[in-house]
Amino acid sequence: MHAVLNTIMIYAKDMKRTAAFYQEHFGLQTTGNVIEGLIELTSQPSGTTLLIHQAAKSLKLGQASVKLVFSVQDVEGFKIHSAERGLVFGSTHQANGYEFANAKDPDKNTVSISSRAFR
Repeated sequence: MHAVLNTIMIYAKDMKRTAAFYQEHFGLQTTGNVIEGLIELTSQPSGTTLLIHQAAKSLKLGQASVKLVFSVQDVEGFKIHSAERGLVFGSTHQANGYEFANAKDPDKNTVSISSRAFR
């Protein structure tokens, strides 16, 4: 029996703002509608689903134990394009044959762009 990871859920203080962030900066597709308490975004062509759920007032956001990693061929080019639209990534780090850079979403979750998938 196999399990397939195809959905990630993140908690947000402002669900619509967070959904708009992922739509604008990473090209995820969404209607933006809240259905059953969730906003669903889809990444093409991978088909991965990102669900945005309303965070409880007691939930402390920004305590990273998960990082969303988006695969891009050109980290520096993506950083320049993102900065023009208001998303600034930190320093580019060199790893074993690939590079990556980190930023934060509106709820202080860490997001990363990485060329690892293309090495």
